[in-house]
Amino acid sequence: MTSPDLAFAEDPYILRAPLPDDLVVLPHRIRPGNTRANNRVRDDIWSLGPLIDRPGQVLNRIHWKNCPAPLRKELTTLAWTMLNGERRPTTVQQAGKRGTLSTYSNATARIWMWMSWARWLQRQGVQTLADVTGVHWQAFADTLRSRGVRRRTMENYLSFLSELWEFDQLTALPTGILRPPWDTEGVDDYLPEEKQEGGRENTTEPLAPSVVGPLLVWAIRFVEDLADDILAAWDERTRIASRAHSNPATPEGHAALHTYVRKLLADGAPIPTATIRGQTGAARLYIADLTGASLQQVHRAFTSYDLANVAAQRPGPCPLTTPVTGLIEGRPWRTRIDFGEAEALWRHLGTAATVIIMYLTGMRPQEVQALRSGCCPDPAPDSDGTNHHLINSEVANPTDNENPVTGEAGEDAEEPHLITGRHYKSVRDDDGNHISAGEIRTVPWVAITPVVNAIRVLERMVPTGELLLSSTHHDTRQRTRTGSLALSVLARRIEDLVAWINREATVQDLPGQTVPADPHGAISTSRWRRTLAWHVARRPGGLVALAIQYGHMRAFLDARTSAGYGARGRRGMHGVLDVETVLATADAAANLRDAAAAGERISGPAAGRALVDAADTPRFEGALLTARATRQLNQMRGHLLYDNPDSFLICAFKEDNALCGPDAGAIAPLPFACQTGCGNAVRTDAHAQAARHHADRLEQRAAYVPGPMAKALHAAAAKWRGVADTHDATARTAQEILG
Repeated sequence: MTSPDLAFAEDPYILRAPLPDDLVVLPHRIRPGNTRANNRVRDDIWSLGPLIDRPGQVLNRIHWKNCPAPLRKELTTLAWTMLNGERRPTTVQQAGKRGTLSTYSNATARIWMWMSWARWLQRQGVQTLADVTGVHWQAFADTLRSRGVRRRTMENYLSFLSELWEFDQLTALPTGILRPPWDTEGVDDYLPEEKQEGGRENTTEPLAPSVVGPLLVWAIRFVEDLADDILAAWDERTRIASRAHSNPATPEGHAALHTYVRKLLADGAPIPTATIRGQTGAARLYIADLTGASLQQVHRAFTSYDLANVAAQRPGPCPLTTPVTGLIEGRPWRTRIDFGEAEALWRHLGTAATVIIMYLTGMRPQEVQALRSGCCPDPAPDSDGTNHHLINSEVANPTDNENPVTGEAGEDAEEPHLITGRHYKSVRDDDGNHISAGEIRTVPWVAITPVVNAIRVLERMVPTGELLLSSTHHDTRQRTRTGSLALSVLARRIEDLVAWINREATVQDLPGQTVPADPHGAISTSRWRRTLAWHVARRPGGLVALAIQYGHMRAFLDARTSAGYGARGRRGMHGVLDVETVLATADAAANLRDAAAAGERISGPAAGRALVDAADTPRFEGALLTARATRQLNQMRGHLLYDNPDSFLICAFKEDNALCGPDAGAIAPLPFACQTGCGNAVRTDAHAQAARHHADRLEQRAAYVPGPMAKALHAAAAKWRGVADTHDATARTAQEILG
């Protein structure tokens, strides 16, 4: 509720006008524990930090210099009222709006739109909001339409402008602004024509398999094979830098430094060189530690001997003493780690661990940002000797023998590697206000060993209880920012990691392990979640990485779906997986229709049923499904088709016929467990041809491996040739099958 000392007795929803010394965000709007700086109304810049509780969120600021001076006082009053006031219950009920708008994202978007509109008004000669007429409202809406603003975006913009009038009714000094006509006449006539637009998360393109495969291989290599070397090198580099900065200026250090430098110059030897903060030059810290000289003495020596130019002509290494134990393809990956590369390797290690967590859990990026050191304690082994890891955003252990999903004790306490963490999307309090700090999810994610290993590495990089991606500890170049690394920073670090991988793959003579450019652009943090869903739905047994993860994920989700696990209000990963699964089935149906129309022959016990189902399955031409369309297709359970390229068939899935062992109530097969002779199998001529090509590749590999392995490859090749021969002997055209 509105702070009582700000409300008028006759109307508790009306706020007095703000005074210049008033805080931008009043104390009753700030959640406990938020200590971010709070500006005054008179300031030209307003920070919305007091409203931001999510780790890693950029601290948005309102720059009032962008607002025309004649309209600035009126708009600051309305903005202050929006941040600190509360809508009337009648408005909330009639318009279906939330009680307050004190969330940073809402506030930033609204004030930005108000300023844009104010600048337009200034060009029309309007000096006060009271002079705005219906002609102005109509003309500005026409201007937005002429700029090509999308319908959904423009609807938001017009709603933001409507709230100017609404909040004007809640201040003791109203401007008298005219209510926009779309508030009373309806908004449709002011919007552009509706176009087919996909949903936000579901319009995100998954990463290409050719990108994900090598990138995940290298990320796991960083964490599991190279982490010990990198962390030890970073510790040594830190000690060297600390000693160099603390070295006193002594005659002994001066003498040792000049003796060292003169010998290098006399011998024509390389000068130790390092890249620090993107700048390559002589390694002053390394030389200071090596000789015991102070940094000031080193600086003077550099000037005296012109070492900067000498180092540019004769750059040399700065080998650390830390032993190298990690291997790449069975070979040591370094002889020594260099002082100059230790910082970059340390940064790439943190990025690699983050990639693993984002990809192999299905967490949203902001949920990964919220994880803290200690979030995944080692549990006591279960009765079968296995460990079940739980990941919690709050650093605390769940009650012994308590199911983290249901909160009940019993047999269900043995949950397989679950992750429970904090989420932010659609998290609101009892009054409907967005909670910037989020809340602990009641629905867990799946965690496997690579994820646990990645968390363990990040825990070695930050103090206990600190955010795993703490910018204070991960950003060695500037330590002024709090919270987690921003998503934009993580995106740049992924690009840097990919560049390093491609250079290292060349050095290690591993051309097949480079990461190509993704056809859909940058590898943003938002694309990993969709990529996981794509592979769970389409390639669970593929080479993209860890078939065990995809198979386990699909089996786990299917079991929970049948138990109502996926039917909660916030579906999380299930919603993305459902959309991707339905898209996959639609593609499989379209491919079967096209094959039949092209005259390809079809075989398999489910061929007739599959052709009928394919004809009844809607075709989706480039448009992603809405949640409603997803539900409609899921109602076709038992009539959906799933392509399995690893088994060279289409599965016309029926649970009763399936030999892959799906759980009761499963909506999809388990492609990694596909069995020969299943009653759901359907093959086309293209599948048979692909099976023969695969058999040829197996025979080629058999010629280069030891006897027992070659025997197994020959047997597998014979199996797939037999599958193709059976198809050729039994296949018929669609017309022959359907009569």
